[in-house]
Amino acid sequence: MTALAVALAVALNVEGSIFAGQAGYLPFVACVVLASAFGGFLPGVIVVGLGAIAVPVLSGLGGMSGGVALVVYIAVGFGIAFWGGSALKARRTAATTQQHLQSILDTVPDAMIVIDRNGIMRSFSTAAERLFGWSASEVIGRNVSTLMPQPYRDAHNSYLERYARTKERRIIGIGRIIVGLRKNGTTFPMELHVGETGGAVPFFTGFVRDLTERQQVEARLQDLQSELVHVSRLMAVGEMASMLAHELNQPLSAVANLLTGSRRLLERGRAEDEPKIRDALQKAAQQALRAGDIIHRMRSFVSRGDGERSIENLSKVVEEAAALGLVGAKERHVEVGFDLDVEANAIFVDKVQIQQVLLNLIRNAMEAMQDTPRRKLSIATARRDDEFVVVSVADTGSGLAEEIREKLFQPFMTTKPQGMGVGLSISRSIVDAHGGRIWAEANAGGGTVFRFTLPPVPTEGATDD
Repeated sequence: MTALAVALAVALNVEGSIFAGQAGYLPFVACVVLASAFGGFLPGVIVVGLGAIAVPVLSGLGGMSGGVALVVYIAVGFGIAFWGGSALKARRTAATTQQHLQSILDTVPDAMIVIDRNGIMRSFSTAAERLFGWSASEVIGRNVSTLMPQPYRDAHNSYLERYARTKERRIIGIGRIIVGLRKNGTTFPMELHVGETGGAVPFFTGFVRDLTERQQVEARLQDLQSELVHVSRLMAVGEMASMLAHELNQPLSAVANLLTGSRRLLERGRAEDEPKIRDALQKAAQQALRAGDIIHRMRSFVSRGDGERSIENLSKVVEEAAALGLVGAKERHVEVGFDLDVEANAIFVDKVQIQQVLLNLIRNAMEAMQDTPRRKLSIATARRDDEFVVVSVADTGSGLAEEIREKLFQPFMTTKPQGMGVGLSISRSIVDAHGGRIWAEANAGGGTVFRFTLPPVPTEGATDD
């Protein structure tokens, strides 16, 4: 580039050219710009030096005017060479930084997606390609809702519009568990973190982590835990049976003896035995009450108290429980629908316990539809006129007979061949402890609807993310 610049400048300085005389420095100035911009400081200085020699020789400049022109040319040339070298160094540094950043983004296990204020994807990392099954060229320029199943897909643009209008943060900077949609149509649970870049035109960067493997491990641990709980429950039942037998033996034996003695006195039919009979019956009643008190005290001993409760967002509680409960729903060809009322979001509950109830109802609904041709699962929330919140989980399974629905929440009552019959009983205990009620009814479209209520709380402390 330096040699080319010098040759061009010399060619333009031939005698008779418009660049003859002091104007002969102009081609060299232009060549200094080119040499320093593409080669750096040293090539620019070389062109400056060659120009300082070539122009006086070719143009015959001399005297005071020629000296001033030479000094000005050298000063300007060195300034341009320094600027060009700095600019080249900055470009190389930026390119190196960009390559380093790209290598990090290509190797980081979490998927990264950048969208603009309209939800259009502008960047799609290698990990995102692996996770969602789309290539960057296929999705860049498309709306990020492409990666979301219903109902998130239709609602996402309204979330962006609301944020642009109100600047109220409801997900930015907050980790959240939602459901993602792959290119092949399968869904998976994922953890989403969103950050916002500053500037006149905002961009949003989302980091996505696949929770499928983690939840599978958790599911296996839960299965193992369930087995351990089952074994411990059997041991506890045996111990309690032994304790109850020991504690109840004395009062029940006393009741039996007193009643037997009273029957014999009655058979003799003597009037003087009536006070003895009344006394024996009174003592038998006391012993029966004693036995009942023993059972009450044992029940209080094994009952667990209330968990830690706080004001929670019901929609978020449902979404997180659904992300766990609906794993594999796409593969089972289950159509899932949500109808979450934002007016019903404020609840005062133990979040983990309510999610346990939802998870149990969702999994039961999916199992109830495994042999039916139409498989639709609907989850809805609503606030009644009495301010109670109603949560419903509806399926299109084979349904339940009326006599089974009446006994469905009793302990050890199950319709599953391998079921233990404790899930719905525990769910009822949780809902009852929260001051609500749970029941099952026939679905108008076929199947069963499980509903439970939660008492009202003030809405000031709730949000509607």
